[in-house]
Amino acid sequence: MSPTAHVVGAGIAGLSAAIRLAEAGHKVALYEAAPAAGGRCRSYYDQALDLVIDNGNHLLLSGNTAALDYLGRIGSLASLHGPDTTVFDFADLASGERWRLRPNAGRIPWWLLASTRRVPRTAPWQYLSALRLLRAPPTATVPEIISCAGALYERLWRPILLAGLNTEPREASATLAAAILRETLAAGGGACRPLVALQGLSKTYVEPALEFLSARNVAIRFGMRLYRIAFEKDRAVELEFGSEREKLASDDVLIIAVPPWVAKDLLPGLEAPDAFRAIMNAHFRMKPPRGHPVITATLGGLTEWLFAYPEHLSVTISSADALLGRPREKLAAEIWGEVAALTDLSAKLPPWQIVKERRATFAATPAQDAKRPPVGTRWRNVMLAGDWTQTGLPATIEGAVRSGYGAASLILGTPCDMPQLRKIPSGAK
Repeated sequence: MSPTAHVVGAGIAGLSAAIRLAEAGHKVALYEAAPAAGGRCRSYYDQALDLVIDNGNHLLLSGNTAALDYLGRIGSLASLHGPDTTVFDFADLASGERWRLRPNAGRIPWWLLASTRRVPRTAPWQYLSALRLLRAPPTATVPEIISCAGALYERLWRPILLAGLNTEPREASATLAAAILRETLAAGGGACRPLVALQGLSKTYVEPALEFLSARNVAIRFGMRLYRIAFEKDRAVELEFGSEREKLASDDVLIIAVPPWVAKDLLPGLEAPDAFRAIMNAHFRMKPPRGHPVITATLGGLTEWLFAYPEHLSVTISSADALLGRPREKLAAEIWGEVAALTDLSAKLPPWQIVKERRATFAATPAQDAKRPPVGTRWRNVMLAGDWTQTGLPATIEGAVRSGYGAASLILGTPCDMPQLRKIPSGAK
């Protein structure tokens, strides 16, 4: 009887591990506690809006090699949309000013010499100070390495780092901030082209993955919450799903791809992040104006990133813990006022929905980063996967896929190198 890889958790980390294993011909059993796959990267029908919306807005960049490889394997790369070249639209609600950041494709940043391509009222030499982050020690915070003041910080570094870290940069890990910089602007504009799943997260990241697995005889079992793992010496030997038990054969392996607080309950002595930051998304059933940018970085208000989908507008607010207790109706009205100003739409509040993810990501501080475990564990047949494991990145889709790939590589005995970026089809616009 061939060995089985038991993957617990069908978020992006678990799906990516299952896909790599199934593709290699490994027998896979996939379990998910929820009634749907995707974890924090999924879509659902919302009655208040009468629309299918995402639980949160997720942005990929053209340099996210593992995430794009994942989408290439499941055949959904063409469902990503973005500008033909690297461009980010910015808007300042306080001043009414708008501008575009337009890095050139190569690594040599000649775009800094053109005032129309960089942040207004900034000088080229100011950007070079961020390179100090690349040499930061693991215990350092961002303000210990670079200045967290001035036009360049407020108009570029803070929005980028806050979005990537989901933690206020003034308390965030300089090492994780460096990881963002290293794989984006420091890699050249060719690695920074923004890509959005306009058809929805589930249609891009989840449904094609389930079809891929089904075609390889991998059936996902929903409603299977893992309550306990039985261990003997250095092995996991049994999984307890409520009244149902699954015994592990001597050569079976187990990938735990669940949130860190769940993993800590299942694996004795596991150290993992235990402080988290919220993300809030506001969705409005209102079509964007014709020609409006797909993504707009916004300063001077609650709105941080405005996403323009075909049938609705959506706002993301990172590190949103301070907003969790505020009345939803007041939040919706205030945010829509900002969106209306950005889009020149009517100030009348359209149908809306507020989605609060209280533990969206681990807090990207040096202390929490130090608690992230590696893929392997002290049990020889147990691996971990999740954006909270030690991927070298903040909690992102890219990190989740890398963790799943890493767990699969450990099982398959293949080098744990990150795949090169597959060519994005011309349809991915």
